Amino acid sequence: MLLFIVGGDLVGGKNRLFGRNDNVVGEVAGQKVELNDYNAALEQAKQAFVTQQQRQPDDQAMGYLRDQAWNQTLYKLAFQPEWEKLGLTVSDDELVDMVQGDNVAPGIRQAFTDKATGQFDKARLIDYLKNLDKLPPENQAAWRNFEANLPAERLANKYNALLKNSVYVTTAEAKRFNDNQNTKATVKYLFVPYGSISDSAVKVTDAQLQAYLDKNASKYKVEAGRSIEYVTVPVVASKEDSTNVNASMAELATQFASAPVDSLFVAANSEQPYNKNFRSPADLPEQLRKQLPLAQGKIYGPYAEAGTSTLFKVTGVGTGKEPAARASHILIKAEGTTPEAKATAKAKAQDILNKIKGGADFAALARQFGTDGTKDQGGDLGWFGKGRMVPEFEKAIFGASGPGLLPNLVETSFGYHVIKVTAAPTKQTYQVAEVKKTITPSEATYDAANTRANELRAKITDLASFRAELAKDKTLQKQEAKNLDANASAVNGLQNAREVVRWAFGHGPNGTTAKVGDVSDVFTVGDQFVIAALADERAKGTATVANMRPELSALVRNEEKAKTIMGKLPKTGSLEEMASKYGPTAQVGTAPDVILGQGSLANVGFEPLAVGKAFALKPGQHSAAIQGEQGVIVVEPVSLTPPAATADLKAVRTQLVQQRVQQQDGKIYEAIKSHANVQDNRAKFF
Repeated sequence: MLLFIVGGDLVGGKNRLFGRNDNVVGEVAGQKVELNDYNAALEQAKQAFVTQQQRQPDDQAMGYLRDQAWNQTLYKLAFQPEWEKLGLTVSDDELVDMVQGDNVAPGIRQAFTDKATGQFDKARLIDYLKNLDKLPPENQAAWRNFEANLPAERLANKYNALLKNSVYVTTAEAKRFNDNQNTKATVKYLFVPYGSISDSAVKVTDAQLQAYLDKNASKYKVEAGRSIEYVTVPVVASKEDSTNVNASMAELATQFASAPVDSLFVAANSEQPYNKNFRSPADLPEQLRKQLPLAQGKIYGPYAEAGTSTLFKVTGVGTGKEPAARASHILIKAEGTTPEAKATAKAKAQDILNKIKGGADFAALARQFGTDGTKDQGGDLGWFGKGRMVPEFEKAIFGASGPGLLPNLVETSFGYHVIKVTAAPTKQTYQVAEVKKTITPSEATYDAANTRANELRAKITDLASFRAELAKDKTLQKQEAKNLDANASAVNGLQNAREVVRWAFGHGPNGTTAKVGDVSDVFTVGDQFVIAALADERAKGTATVANMRPELSALVRNEEKAKTIMGKLPKTGSLEEMASKYGPTAQVGTAPDVILGQGSLANVGFEPLAVGKAFALKPGQHSAAIQGEQGVIVVEPVSLTPPAATADLKAVRTQLVQQRVQQQDGKIYEAIKSHANVQDNRAKFF
């Protein structure tokens, strides 16, 4: 809860005169939160971040800090009245105890804990306090601000402790819980899945959807949200950009070849630091593996790959302690653990080995018969060092005198291997200096992407034309983001897209507002240009049919399917007779060890209503048809195993108390928040 605690005069007292509404970022429990006060809390959180992380927060971290400052504000204003109602106070003696007594506040304890020993250094704390007036003004102010937070921290702890200590579990509750978790049954069932009826065969109306929503309104409480459709025009390095970088790298290659000190050359010209270690072929870049053996002093490259261009210079050749090799294999696994299954697998592997000896292509047979992830690469395992494979496999590879097909099968815990050594074991190692540069988009490439985005935007007038234009251009892909939160900083995988979200909520650049159907101007988000269209808006409160149509349609459709299935399903007879009369989509099965408190049926899924019905019946008696989660179910208990008698329920009661206490902090916070009539208008400003 410390994340939500603030103290001091964060948002002013009750008699504070607030500014105009255009400087109000929200309202909590009838008290307005002014922009200046919120900014002060945000700055405090930012400074704490800088102190702890030793860096300035980036955009993602700032989003987190804004939420933290808001939650702190909300916590203080929403909880303060509750503390006052109970007459909770913090005495001066308590505050002294929290600063330098026996019960030092967690924040202070953390700040004065020796990182080497993990022990709290109280002497250092006392010394700090004695010399506080000699510290820089900003340090003194930070301490006083921290000290001002302590009363709220203690009040919150007292309040939560009162509620947590009120948690109680009766003996009857403990017995019921114990019985539910330990009563088992074998249940026979008839199951007709909803999927047995095509969705297209069931039509649902808006009236049905609205009726379902009204009936279940409490399940569909939502926060304000916006749904957008958007397209990105990425700024990606062109072939010309790659060519230009490779050309400059080719010039560097000449200089690199004659550089007197390779480490200094790398430091001056590469985006990657110099690595002086000797590496076996197993640890070399793939471009160099293809050139083995490497020559000392030779320049390799430049190679363009994955958005980078790289030069390599072999600065040393040595001999390592362990060998490396390259091999391919075809793994044949046994279909079981019996001797017969192993014999069958071995015979199959031997047949493949014989075919390869007779001239068949190893890679082709690996793709046809291989049973592991290497089959698509023709069985190629690449280079690997000793110690990376199972012992039997390594013994065969590193015992080979040279490349070629091994004459015998190799058995390991995985199965039988047909092995081909493609590069003989070697202890040769290489010291390689690398000059690496990222292939970045040029200004011309950036301008071209910008022009394309703006030309596309010029053709669009509304949501309909947005969709039409994207349908014409197959190189562009429309994406959707449903029910964005007003304070979201990302849109799906599009990071740092805060301005897009603010536009969707009516706080666009230069005061522009957006309504459903509107299209944004071109946003620059990282290395992409983004055009968004506002597809839907959702108000805080109960969701609407329009907002929840797909989900509601599926639920109502299942209700209609249930009526159809129940109408066709016979009411009498055994489960087998009922299924036979219904048709082939009715399944009869038996679920063993069904637990009352878990609510699941094997091979059906989570069906708490059906499980509950089964435990209410006598063996041999079947229920009426039940509208379940996955389909319509009829259950019939076969046998019931009651729980063993428990003389002492103390352990069960303790377990339940602990579970409920652990949930209290979150439940207390949400309960107080829900009654505080919170209005969050931060999207107007951030």
